[in-house]
Amino acid sequence: MIIIILTVLTFGLFVSWQKNQSTDDPEKLKKLVMNYFKGIENKDFELLKMLTTDDFVLFEDGSVWNNDSAFANIRRHIPFTVKYKLENFKIFVDNMSGDMTYFNHADFVFKDGGKESLDWIESATFRKTAKGWKMNFLHLTQRDPKRR
Repeated sequence: MIIIILTVLTFGLFVSWQKNQSTDDPEKLKKLVMNYFKGIENKDFELLKMLTTDDFVLFEDGSVWNNDSAFANIRRHIPFTVKYKLENFKIFVDNMSGDMTYFNHADFVFKDGGKESLDWIESATFRKTAKGWKMNFLHLTQRDPKRR
């Protein structure tokens, strides 16, 4: 009987603790990732640095980048234009961390006049810092839009 009472009390405390855990607004993370891609569109490397942690890591189709190496890769292609369309967001956020998955479609026009459209499935993780939310990890894998 004591075991049953302790189990019920423990469960009650756990449920009460879960209810008291605060969460932040998922839209903040969505806006952050959308601003990150606006930064790429505008080649605004200061904005990209501001939106990411100092230890930010980007995994893209088997390549591993940090901000400096990613910026160097982007600079190789300047001038170019790109427009991103992000959709199908699935977001989790608590008080200090968050993660999301989404689809990303990009239309590129390169300096030689070449055009390319690409689709990715992406995931990102976030940390709340003293300066607000920052993205600390981004993973991009090209996807076949015909496969869902």
